[in-house]
Amino acid sequence: MNKRGKFVLGLLVLFCLWRPQAAQAALSSPFEVSGWIPYWRSATGTAEFLTHIDSFKEINPFAYTVKSDGTLADQMSLTEAPWPLLTQLTHLKQIRLVPTVMWSDGQAIDRVLRNPELRAYHVQNIVRTVKANGFDGIDIDYEAKLAKTQPYFTEFLRELYKAMGDKWVMCTIEARTPADSRSNPNPDDPKDYANDYKALNKYCDRVRIMAYDQASVDRKLTTTVSGPYIPVADPKWVDKVLTLAEKDISKKKLMLGVATYGYEYKVTPLSSGYAYNQQWAFNPKYATDLASSLNLSPQRNVSGELSFTYKPESNTAGAILDSSFNILWWSDASAIADKIALAKRHGIRGISIFKIDGGADPNLWSVLK
Repeated sequence: MNKRGKFVLGLLVLFCLWRPQAAQAALSSPFEVSGWIPYWRSATGTAEFLTHIDSFKEINPFAYTVKSDGTLADQMSLTEAPWPLLTQLTHLKQIRLVPTVMWSDGQAIDRVLRNPELRAYHVQNIVRTVKANGFDGIDIDYEAKLAKTQPYFTEFLRELYKAMGDKWVMCTIEARTPADSRSNPNPDDPKDYANDYKALNKYCDRVRIMAYDQASVDRKLTTTVSGPYIPVADPKWVDKVLTLAEKDISKKKLMLGVATYGYEYKVTPLSSGYAYNQQWAFNPKYATDLASSLNLSPQRNVSGELSFTYKPESNTAGAILDSSFNILWWSDASAIADKIALAKRHGIRGISIFKIDGGADPNLWSVLK
């Protein structure tokens, strides 16, 4: 972060300190809101968090990755300014500051966690980092685990939970679609069956389900739609995900992950349905700017999100559905409001926003009030 960015953050910190009544109002609500600040946009993400600090009960700098030996790599330099000051501010506001450890190498996760000595060293490394920096806890986001890693991941959480003492252990996991709805019903699929829901309930203070990036995972929903269907998170799918999780995880611990972004796909019509080739992820402004340049108005689609189609070769609006075209599909404030309403109907703890980076729909903050 450059000097100007630090100066801006300093001013925002002072601004936040003059808002004690609003902070107390936010703290009185049992419905929690947390959010991840990604290390690749830490300056804009931190500034956005500070501007809307009273919306949060917890903030998660998406800060740490894991080296091959199980030690942590600090991608955000959390020991350097402005983070120590931010830690003090969150404590003053009674907002938890809980950094995320992200690890997505399934083979390395298995190798470290199945070895008792390496696993113990990894646990010690996490605990030492949390306590040395005055963090309130740690968020474990280990993705792409192998199904065979399940007992070792469970043992890791058990050992970590015990070693953390009065510090928080948060667990971020992939969404699990019910077997009768999923496109791949194989229980050996490593994307979610490496997570033992009953163990998560026992060894995690919060369980955040990343209920986004749905795409075509729900076979039942996909077959009910006649046109293109590649949602970030359809509430009908999210409802299934939560209903399944609630069988083994306490509602008091469950947090619903909600997305602030979308994807562009190249779509090829098939004799039955469509093939989708993901091009890239984007924040809403990319989509709204492109729609404006094409003189298009994005439409609220079947999932309650926004989308539109166009042909990039000629940059023409709309799409001829018997030839290839592009579709942009994204989550805006209205779509997030739908998820908040769903979370409250289920009676779960709250929502976790991915991501706080300055690129979300600006109307997001009004739906969090």
